[in-house]
Amino acid sequence: MQATAYTYDPESRSGQVLLDDGTPVPFDAAAFDAGGLRLLRPGQRVRIETEETEAGAGAGTVSGAGAGRRITLVTLQTF
Repeated sequence: MQATAYTYDPESRSGQVLLDDGTPVPFDAAAFDAGGLRLLRPGQRVRIETEETEAGAGAGTVSGAGAGRRITLVTLQTF
């Protein structure tokens, strides 16, 4: 799935991406580390991977159409 980097905190290595429908979705340090990146700038196009979570999932989950999913990887989009 593709998204756009929205926020990134280098100290916590976490932030948010915007899905193509404009929905902000948080990611944690584990998802950032899984992508092998060192820095992420707002506006960069990224590829994310998600996994299903248990019902009632909290922070770091996709809501709306992707409810019950958590971002597991954030990396740069390559064509």
